[in-house]
Amino acid sequence: MNHDTTRAPVIAGVDGSPRAGAAALWAAAEAYRRRQPLHLVHATGTEGRAAGEIAERARAVGHELLARAAGTVAGRFPDVTVVRRLAPGDAVRALRDEAGAEGTVVVGHRGRGGFGELLLGSVGLGVASHAEVPVVVVRGERDHAATGVVVACVRDERDHAWARHAAREAELRRAALRLVTVWNPLLPTEYAPTTLDDVDGIARQRLRAAQGLADAIRGEFAGLTVTVEAEGGHSTAGLLVRASREADLVAVGAHRPPAGTGGGTGPVVHALLHHAHCPVEIVPREPRAGREH
Repeated sequence: MNHDTTRAPVIAGVDGSPRAGAAALWAAAEAYRRRQPLHLVHATGTEGRAAGEIAERARAVGHELLARAAGTVAGRFPDVTVVRRLAPGDAVRALRDEAGAEGTVVVGHRGRGGFGELLLGSVGLGVASHAEVPVVVVRGERDHAATGVVVACVRDERDHAWARHAAREAELRRAALRLVTVWNPLLPTEYAPTTLDDVDGIARQRLRAAQGLADAIRGEFAGLTVTVEAEGGHSTAGLLVRASREADLVAVGAHRPPAGTGGGTGPVVHALLHHAHCPVEIVPREPRAGREH
């Protein structure tokens, strides 16, 4: 992922639910920061299933939902260009098609209708599992105070490509980037077989690797504050959920599943989608052998 996806449109799913509405406003704020258009998408789900009066009624409802969402966005972000899309197919395909190769998809963590239970059900998990572009799940309370911090869970220089996206997100927000690297002393590592006698050595290796990544990002993003934190523990997901209490956004890299295969978000991302206290951004990275964070 070497291109800058923060210079591309933002796509939000619309289904009339409060959670999807909150996600659309978050997406509008993101589009405003990027100076890019916001694409609002509603999927009727009627393709191959309904015709005639039923399909026409579904289209009318979809147009009304899109108009209402666009009006809400215009009231809060009048400078953002809004594009409305009504798709006859399923929600996953509609969002992926609209995003293309560069857009960012934004959804709420629960929804209804064409986007049933976004990111906690099959539709949203399908978007997160198979998208080749960043996907943001808007979680957290509406009164979550801005912290001026973007958190990214990283390992080493192999995460440079997608971590640059997290750096751009921090830069757009005029926020600091906090790189968190997590290691479990009871699991094998790529550095050496883990033994309890060398826990400190492994921790130092992980910290040095993350610091090398931080140095590379600092060299590219002048003026961006980048900090590094190495955490040892049994639960990467638990540490990231805790970090999300003091962040505006948590970014994680997700392996892109090979074409024609199944795939999932992995246990860490899945836990964040259910329990994070702020929005979660899943950024594709090239698949590799081995365990996810």
